Amino acid sequence: MDLSFTPEEQQFREDARAWVRANLPQDISHKVHAALRLSRDDLQRWAMILGKKGWLGWGWPKEFGGPGWNAVQKHLFEEECALAGAPRVIPFGPVMVAPVIMAFGNAQQQQRFLPGIASGEVWWSQGYSEPGSGSDLASVKCRAERQGEHYLVNGQKTWTTLGQYGEWIFCLVRTSTEGKPQTGISFLLIDMSSPGVSVRPIKLLDGECEVNEVFFDNVQVPIENLIGEENKGWTYAKHLLSHERTNIADVNRAKRELERLKRIAKAEGLWDLSTNGAEALRFRDEIAKLEVDVIALEMLVLRVLCAEKSGKQSLDIAGLLKIRGSEIQQRYSELMMLAAGPFSLPFIFEAMEAGWQGDQSAAAGLDGFPGGDVQCAPLASTYFNLRKTTIYGGSNEVQRNIVAQFVLG
Repeated sequence: MDLSFTPEEQQFREDARAWVRANLPQDISHKVHAALRLSRDDLQRWAMILGKKGWLGWGWPKEFGGPGWNAVQKHLFEEECALAGAPRVIPFGPVMVAPVIMAFGNAQQQQRFLPGIASGEVWWSQGYSEPGSGSDLASVKCRAERQGEHYLVNGQKTWTTLGQYGEWIFCLVRTSTEGKPQTGISFLLIDMSSPGVSVRPIKLLDGECEVNEVFFDNVQVPIENLIGEENKGWTYAKHLLSHERTNIADVNRAKRELERLKRIAKAEGLWDLSTNGAEALRFRDEIAKLEVDVIALEMLVLRVLCAEKSGKQSLDIAGLLKIRGSEIQQRYSELMMLAAGPFSLPFIFEAMEAGWQGDQSAAAGLDGFPGGDVQCAPLASTYFNLRKTTIYGGSNEVQRNIVAQFVLG
């Protein structure tokens, strides 16, 4: 197994790096490197720049308008984007629902939906989880009843990431209660401007409304928005989740955030052994252990890519990548918070308005902290937010069971 890149792959990396750095807006890159809040405009602006180049669907085959890159090229492109400070592409359209439409949608659906996803013009949301259905997606209760030429959808979805911006949402809906729960689920595409769709933001610890509740009250959805066959949605959902879990691993962002952790540790004196002695040594040990695990995750990703190139992939690795990647995200966010000490405290908006936060300008010289009138995501809030990574996309406990069943039988 050769994990080194070929000269052609190295040249591809150089070309991708040059294009990304020439086209990524400086203000967006600055926000990403400094962990400042990204607006909807920031996220969609970068998506549309990629879309204009034909690279928003960087994992798509040429027949659907993608660049047709192999697995290694896709990895190198993602790495160069992360290291340059590009925001993560919102995955619900190009990474998640698009592969389902390509694999299971009909030609009319592909022609209708894929161009808007590829260009970055249409914002998609994911409608999987419900108040009583998270890791156990087979228990979804949101109901879709066939009435002539449309479905009548009633129910609720929750934890819908950035659903307040959504224009379309792909949903798992129950179309039958007969047989096993998995056999009565269908995969519907729903226009979020339809009468009866309402979105209620959920405010999180950092004061942001990253997730939402979405309600469907007698929403009429044309039958042509059904992907594949009725009651076969569980098959399509599993296909989508393999893409989501691999995306959650995000080794490239981990490499970038590892460097940011080192910058914070140096700024806070936790890198200099001559001044902080044992404390700095212990903290550097923790960073070293994290770096070893990031490198190990990268090696695992490269092994997967090597296997894909040779056609010898024998293990569904998505669950394993998700476990390790999500835990690494939690660890680097915790270490950043510990290094920053009191500067990592969450913003309390009411206190800020009353002037109770005090002068934040002393932290202006430290990347990722507020300075002057610049506002960023506090590290404690980031830490709390990333507790979700071991739950969403299938909880890590469930993923460990799946991996164990596959390996041990």
